[in-house]
Amino acid sequence: MTDLPAALNSLLALSHDLGREDRDLAILGEGNTSTRTGPDSFLVKASGSSLGTLSAAQVTACRIAPLVALLDHATLGDTAVDQALLDARIDPAARKPSVEAMFHAWLLTLPGVHFVGHTHPSAVNALLCSPYAEAFARQRRFPDEVVCCGPESVLVPYIDPGLALGCAIRDAVKSSIASTGIVPRVVLLKNHGLIALGATPAGVLAATLMTVKAARITLGAITAGGPVPMSRADVDRIAGRSDEHYRQRALGL
Repeated sequence: MTDLPAALNSLLALSHDLGREDRDLAILGEGNTSTRTGPDSFLVKASGSSLGTLSAAQVTACRIAPLVALLDHATLGDTAVDQALLDARIDPAARKPSVEAMFHAWLLTLPGVHFVGHTHPSAVNALLCSPYAEAFARQRRFPDEVVCCGPESVLVPYIDPGLALGCAIRDAVKSSIASTGIVPRVVLLKNHGLIALGATPAGVLAATLMTVKAARITLGAITAGGPVPMSRADVDRIAGRSDEHYRQRALGL
């Protein structure tokens, strides 16, 4: 069982890092964060709260199983989903969890994933709202992007946020793991935003910030004649280097 106060403090610190105005990752009530606290429970940002100013009272402890089970009932209506979110709270007096708590619950069941951060960075969304979305997800442009974000990202088409999106994320990530044999570090949602997965808050923050840097480089490369990505052989070489694995551990990735 995770030390609950420590987990809460870590989640609040990650949320504040992701919600900093100067980073342009999320404004107002955008985005959400979560961390697993035990085999059956997790903490998630409450609906209507802001990452940059998130307080302990705006974090809700939920049961994992009932929210994961919702993903097998994709046709449930909004009212039933809202009630299921409320019923999943460990404390009935706690705030309603984010409507995206369902995909957080499922992602936190993946090996090595202890923290999840979902944001809407402007630079990343500029590409996810463009014809470059797929290439941005599948390709890598520089070595540190491979180190922090993995060999490629999972891309999910635009889906209505909530239960339908949770189902689509689960299916896309499952397909990616079956194909690559590894848990992805970044999931990109067309016309929506970015999800970073990590063993630590530092891993989530690094994957988020490096994806934003890659987006800015890609946008610049588009104006300079078009992006030129790394070859797959070069990507695989960086991903497999022992010195890069050491650096990943040192960075908390």
